[in-house]
Amino acid sequence: MIVCHCQHITDRDINAAIDWMRAADGMAIITPGKIYRALGKAPDCGDCMSLFLSTMRTNDNLGVPMELRGLRDHGKTKENANERRRQGY
Repeated sequence: MIVCHCQHITDRDINAAIDWMRAADGMAIITPGKIYRALGKAPDCGDCMSLFLSTMRTNDNLGVPMELRGLRDHGKTKENANERRRQGY
């Protein structure tokens, strides 16, 4: 199925790029921009982005690696919840 008519990207292209990136680096965070770059293309009009994202989400290799999950909350305590900013910031 063609996902992006402007750049002639199919769902197979997207899935192949995701699988290739995951095999190359298991810790990579895969984004649409990285997929476009892996395919040697760039987004043009953006009308395909919702279909592009839904196609990405169907791939089992897209998930965030377990080692990287929860990093945002790592080290967060009640004392440094404001990221050391003044209270009135």
